Amino acid sequence: MKHSKQKKYVCILTILLVALTVTYFSLPYYARQALIHLMPVIDDLETFEHNTVRHDPARIWHWPHSKSYNQYRLPSKDAAYLDSLHTISFLVIRHDSLLFESYRDGWNDTLTSNLYSATKTIVGLLTGIALDEGDIHSLDEPVSHYIPTYNKGKQAEVTLRHLLTMSGGMAWDEAYASLFSVTTHGYYGNDLYELVTGLEVVDEPGLQFSYRSGETQLLAFVLEAATGKTLSQYAEEKLWLPMQAERDAYWLLDKPKGDEKAFCCFHTTARDAARFGRLLLHHGKWNGKQLISQKYIQEMIRPASYLKDQWGRDSLSYYGLQTWIYPYKGEYIPCLRGMLGQYIFVIPSREAIVVRLGRKRHDIYEGPFTADMRNYLDIATKILDENEVE
Repeated sequence: MKHSKQKKYVCILTILLVALTVTYFSLPYYARQALIHLMPVIDDLETFEHNTVRHDPARIWHWPHSKSYNQYRLPSKDAAYLDSLHTISFLVIRHDSLLFESYRDGWNDTLTSNLYSATKTIVGLLTGIALDEGDIHSLDEPVSHYIPTYNKGKQAEVTLRHLLTMSGGMAWDEAYASLFSVTTHGYYGNDLYELVTGLEVVDEPGLQFSYRSGETQLLAFVLEAATGKTLSQYAEEKLWLPMQAERDAYWLLDKPKGDEKAFCCFHTTARDAARFGRLLLHHGKWNGKQLISQKYIQEMIRPASYLKDQWGRDSLSYYGLQTWIYPYKGEYIPCLRGMLGQYIFVIPSREAIVVRLGRKRHDIYEGPFTADMRNYLDIATKILDENEVE
């Protein structure tokens, strides 16, 4: 009798295992990859294929240290808060000098992190360069001028400005925890071009802001068509080398020799990430050379107030061209922002840049922003206030 029951259990388990195996292999590629890797992590460089965005060891510009470099001691409450959300890097830069630098959770200044959606602002910067140099003639050109197949229905109405301001109306579901969302497909899939160019436009373009990663990805394909270069090549030539980066960066691909995941996946160190903040702070200029026109930078960090906000209620006050604009103590702070709490804040009134990289963000929202953003700026403000006069 006992032997018979054991055979029955083995039979049931075998049937279940076969059923699960059949189910798994019947799933689309991206869903299988998502089940293998589960939720995204910051140190995913070896999970995906990637291109290298090379630096020039002979042309490095190192961040100088302030006279008060790392003299500030974080109060235990602030240190505990940084650790509670698994912060790996926290930098405060003032007057182009490192004032405070903290690495935590086993991290250091040589390790690269995925910046996730902070990458979108990099694509916005590259678009400005292409516009300045004439590869793109106008932000009000339709996408179909560069991608002729993007002309079905309302696709034909979508312009580059619509993509830059997240008002392109694309049928993109910005869901991170769903196995079958288009965002999961984009991150884990191997067919980005077909995915993004094949999505319908379901909302009237140019009326309302709605955060859609696919619109940044489509913008990247426009850039490649306009410049004749991959996104990695263009970023290396126009930003990484001119900004005299300390280390190589990496851009994750959807497959071997495939397309860059422009909506999420630029890998770099905290110090090199801060260079994007410095470029915004100095209105597109790097050590005396104008890399991007001041006019374009001003539009990047100015709210696209002619659009409705994400709720369709008010004028948009917190997003420009691929750049968030965070209200803080009476000032509007340009910000690069990633899904696991990757932040690069620019505080013009203090000539300061704040970089926070980590493994987790706060779950509570204050309007379109998570509560941790204010807390990081509060910590940085204490550091700046403590060292107001050197």
